Amino acid sequence: MHSISVSGQATPPPLFSVIIPFHDAAATLSEALASLQAQTEPDWEALLIDDASRDGSVELAQRAAAQDSRLRVIHYPQSRTRGAAASRNLGMDAARGDYLALLDADDRWLPGKLAAQARAFARGADIVFTSYRRIDPAGRDLGLVHAPAHVAWSDALAGNPIGALTGAWRRDRFAGARMPLRRIHEDYAFWLDLLRSGAVAEGLPEVLAEYRVQPHSASANKWRAARAVWDILGTQGLSLPDRSRNFARYALRGIARRI
Repeated sequence: MHSISVSGQATPPPLFSVIIPFHDAAATLSEALASLQAQTEPDWEALLIDDASRDGSVELAQRAAAQDSRLRVIHYPQSRTRGAAASRNLGMDAARGDYLALLDADDRWLPGKLAAQARAFARGADIVFTSYRRIDPAGRDLGLVHAPAHVAWSDALAGNPIGALTGAWRRDRFAGARMPLRRIHEDYAFWLDLLRSGAVAEGLPEVLAEYRVQPHSASANKWRAARAVWDILGTQGLSLPDRSRNFARYALRGIARRI
């Protein structure tokens, strides 16, 4: 059996649990953690899940955790990566907060992100996401992605409106929720599963996160991404005509964004 080593001292349950999987992220992890530590809402824990890193990322995370007890490092000795979805699920299993949020090791949050989401949860929201900025690997602005005010399951069938790095959800409302073990668009499948329960996601108009676009990521392959969307729609209990109609909506939206 693989052992798990967890660094960081036990603390009372926090308001937020932030799940940060990382694989060979030494170049960007410190920046992601700095953006988390700069949050105006300080009541959080972060679960840093190593996914077979070999570039010093684990040591970097452990040094950070030694200096900030809100950081907890989860490390499985392993030879192969398990993928982002499985790593995030480990974080969900270990999370203690009232609300769960996702942050990838190459992305950044703006300081008011968690505070704004906490206010939305206090109003009764079950899922909260925000607008965000796309940046290139060097941090240059590639444009904004605006969050719609509200998203229901039927809306999300036309494509993923929730940026993973912006999304947070109420843990008790979605007890036992897990991310489907997919290699691409796993976050889209996850949001659809949450929304299918009847929840409505609240979108905040403020730009509160920065998503780093990696040119060689799996989702950058448009044909592969489209096939993944078709497959995901097939898990939602749709008839073939409804599946085809929503896939067409997704495709048309993609074309419109590029015109």
